[in-house]
Amino acid sequence: MKRRTYLRAAGAGAALGLAGCLGGGDANPNVSLSKPDRENDVSSEDLPYPAWGQQVPDVTLADPIAGGEVSVRDIDVPHFHTYFFTNCMTVCPVLISALREVQIHSVSEGYADEVSFYPITFDPARDDADAFRAEADQMNVDMDAGNWHFLRPADEAEAKSVVEDQFGVFFQKNEPNDEGNYMFTHLGLVSLVNDDGYVERTYRGNQPDEQTLIDDLTALREA
Repeated sequence: MKRRTYLRAAGAGAALGLAGCLGGGDANPNVSLSKPDRENDVSSEDLPYPAWGQQVPDVTLADPIAGGEVSVRDIDVPHFHTYFFTNCMTVCPVLISALREVQIHSVSEGYADEVSFYPITFDPARDDADAFRAEADQMNVDMDAGNWHFLRPADEAEAKSVVEDQFGVFFQKNEPNDEGNYMFTHLGLVSLVNDDGYVERTYRGNQPDEQTLIDDLTALREA
């Protein structure tokens, strides 16, 4: 049973009493993992992107490989987001690789249907279904597992609105070279989101540790 359904059934008073158990000792009934340790007492509200205890934006994006659209708040299992473009040769392959390792663990340990992965591109001009398939092949992502979905904004304006304005992930298109190719400067971020659409963990940096991702996902699944 999803947490919001349980709390609604239990009633407001009971929900308040359960907050400590569900939030690991913190007064936030929307999350299961405890409040993360942060330097300088930084709170989620101080960060530009949705962080611990905050809900992901209410956006719907295309899934070009599977067809149709995905409403990110309606994903009904714990899931990961990262923000990338397929022509990246620096940070993005590391982010995708870390999530791929979690996917491998989910398949080998038999819980592939209990987690999903939703990388979001901010380069829709080049990242279509064919580019995503090539990315999956290059990065050894198991598309047959059924739990990996590349998401694509409709155009550059929507990419800016969704990824930067709503998910709070900075990116900037660099000047094209003589061949017309271009890259992006961008924030490296992975988000772990629960089945109610609330962020349990954010991992900022260019080299997320896949074992930490697996451990936090395990704790969330067992909460």
